Amino acid sequence: MAKTAPMRLLELMVLKEDISSVIEFIGKKESFQFYTKKKIEKKEDDQEAQFTLDVDRHLYDEIKNIAIDLNISSDSIDITSARSPSEDDRTKLTQILAAYNDLENNLENAREAAEKVSSAVKEANAFSNLKVSYSELDHLSFLSLKIGRIPAENYDQLKENLEDDAVLVPLGDDKSHVLLASSKKGRFALESILKEYGFVELEIPKDFMGVPEDVLDGLKREERQSLDLIKELEHQKKNFKETNENEILRLLASLTIAVQIEDIKNNLQSTELVYRITGWIPKSETDSYMKELDEITEGRIAIREFEPYEVPAVMSGKEQVPVKMNHGKVIKSFERMIFSYGAPLYGTIDPTPFVAIFFTILFGFMFGDLGQGLVFLLVGFLMAAKIIKFGGWEKFGPVFIAIGITSSIMGLLTGEFFSNETLLEPFSYWITGLFGNAHAPILKLMPSQDPNSIKVMFAVFGVAVGIGFIINSIGLLLNFINNLILKRWGEAFFGKNGMAGFVFYWYVVATVIRVVVFKHQIAIYDWVIIGLSLFLASFAEPFERALAHEKPLLKDGVLAYLIGGVVEVIEVLSGYLSNTVSFIRVGAFALSHAVLDYMIMILTNLCGGPASVGGIFVLIFGNVIVVVLEGMIVAIQVIRLQYYEFFSKFFHETGKEFKPFKFELK
Repeated sequence: MAKTAPMRLLELMVLKEDISSVIEFIGKKESFQFYTKKKIEKKEDDQEAQFTLDVDRHLYDEIKNIAIDLNISSDSIDITSARSPSEDDRTKLTQILAAYNDLENNLENAREAAEKVSSAVKEANAFSNLKVSYSELDHLSFLSLKIGRIPAENYDQLKENLEDDAVLVPLGDDKSHVLLASSKKGRFALESILKEYGFVELEIPKDFMGVPEDVLDGLKREERQSLDLIKELEHQKKNFKETNENEILRLLASLTIAVQIEDIKNNLQSTELVYRITGWIPKSETDSYMKELDEITEGRIAIREFEPYEVPAVMSGKEQVPVKMNHGKVIKSFERMIFSYGAPLYGTIDPTPFVAIFFTILFGFMFGDLGQGLVFLLVGFLMAAKIIKFGGWEKFGPVFIAIGITSSIMGLLTGEFFSNETLLEPFSYWITGLFGNAHAPILKLMPSQDPNSIKVMFAVFGVAVGIGFIINSIGLLLNFINNLILKRWGEAFFGKNGMAGFVFYWYVVATVIRVVVFKHQIAIYDWVIIGLSLFLASFAEPFERALAHEKPLLKDGVLAYLIGGVVEVIEVLSGYLSNTVSFIRVGAFALSHAVLDYMIMILTNLCGGPASVGGIFVLIFGNVIVVVLEGMIVAIQVIRLQYYEFFSKFFHETGKEFKPFKFELK
C-alpha cells in the first residue's frame, strides 16, 4: 500500500541579481510550495523594483484590455513555455499599444464625427417640410409656436395627452422633430406637459424657411464619407488583430509571469543583497531541483535541505507537511474525490487507489446497461482526447472510461442494451451454454414472472452487502495501519475503529455465516471473543491513555467513563450494523435501473415499437434521461457511501494538500 509522497523543505538564499530567474524557474517547474511569505516594509532601495512592478502591471492591464477588445482568446496560451519579458519585449509592447491607441482614437473620432453629421442630416430632413417663414408664424398674436425634439416613442402619447390644447405637427419621418401650436394663454400649461415627454426646444433663425436641397445633399454626402471612413478603420482594426494576435498573446503570457514574479519578491524575506526562500518539494525531485538551481545561478546560491521532523513548526504541530500523491493518469483522475473531503495526513496510506476501485465497481453494479455504458466510455475517450471540454471536467475522462467499462460489463450480465433485453440474447446463450444450461440473460434483473427472480433479487442484495463488508473492513485496516505509522498506539489497537473494533466486526460476521450457512452452534469462546473485543472497542479510554502515557487514566472519573462506555456500546453495535446495511441501496439501485429500462421498453412498445417514429423518440428520450439523471444520482450515491462508510473509518483528521506555486493566466 502506497503512502503519500515523501516531502522535503528547501531553504534557498538567493542573490538579488538572480531572484527573478529563480522564481521563474520555480513557477515553471510547478513542484515548489512556498512555506513562508513574510510581508516586509518597502525600503528606499526597493523603489526601483516597485517601479518595475508598476510598469509591468500597467502594461499587463493594457495588453489584457486590447486582447479583450479584439476578442482574442487566451485559451491557446501555454504559460509554461512563456518567459518573463525582456526590454525588447517591453519596447515591442509599447509600440503595439501606441499603434492600437492611435487606431482606437481615430475610430472614436470618426464615430463622433459621423454621429454629428447623422444628427445634422436627420434634423435637416425634419425641417425640410417647413416651407413657411418661421418669423411670420411666430408673430401671430393668437398663436404660440414651438419647434424641437422629443423621443420618437413618446409622440403618440404626447399627441393623445394634448387633445384640443395644442396642435402637434411631425417634421420628420420618425416623429422625433415636431412643431407645436397652441393659444398664447395656454403656452405655460403646454410647457409643463412637454417637460414630461422629454421635449427639447431648438433655436430657429427668424427667417428660416426649410432646408435648401443642395445643403441637404451635401450633408448626406458627408454622412456617407464618414461611414466609409469608419468601415475603413474597422477593417484596419481587423488587420491589426490578424497581424499582432500571436505577439499579443506572447506578450500577455510574458507579462503575466513578470507580475507574478514581482508579487512573490515583494513577499519574501530579504536584505539589501539576498532573498530567502523556503518551501516544500517532493523528495524525488530535490536532487535534480538543486542541480538546476545551481546551474541557473552559476553557483551563486546556498541551498539547505530539511526532513519534516527537522522543522520545529512541524514537530510542535503548528505546521502540517503538505500532502502530495504519486499516481498515474487513471488513478490521478480520482484524486479530487479525496481532496474534496480532505487531505490525508502526511505519511499515511494513500486511499486514492481504493477509492478508484470502489467507485468504479459500485457505479457499474448500480448502472448495468451495455449501450449506456458505451456512452460513458465514448464520452470518457473524447474528454481524455480533449475533444470535449467544459469547465475543466476533461481531466475526469479516465473516470468516465472506468465507469463505462464496468457498466458495460454489468450490462452484458443483465442482457440490457439501451433498455432492450433481446439484442444480447445470443451472447447470453453462448456464455451460459459453456456451463451446460443455456439461458438469457445471464443475470435476470428486469421484472418477470419467473419464480427465481426473488432469489436473484436477494442474491443482488447479498452481493451488495458483501461489497459493503469488504469496504468497511478495508477502512478499518487503513485506520489501524495509519495509526501505527503515526505511532498512535492507543487509537491503533483500541476504540471502535481500532483493531478491537475490527476483530469484533469480523468475528460477528464470521459467526453469523457459520450459524446460518454451516449450521454451527455458538460456543463459549465465541461469546468471550465477541464480548472482549466489544469491551475494548467501547471502553477504550484508559487503555488509549495508558499507551499515550497520559494521566489520569480516567480523565472525567469512573461514572463518566461507565456512562460513556455504555453509550459507545450502542454506537458500536448500531454503527457497524448501519454501515453494512447501508450498502443494500447498491442492490436497490441495480434493480431500479433494470426497472427503468423495463418501463422504457414498455412505453416504446405502446408507441408502436422500436421501428416506429414514436417508439424511437421514446427510446432515445428515455435513455437520455437515464444516462444523465440516473447517472448523476448513482454517482452521488457512490460518493456518499465512500464518504460516510469508508472515509469515516480512518479520516478522523485531515492534512494539508500540496499546492505548488505555478504561473497562471489570470
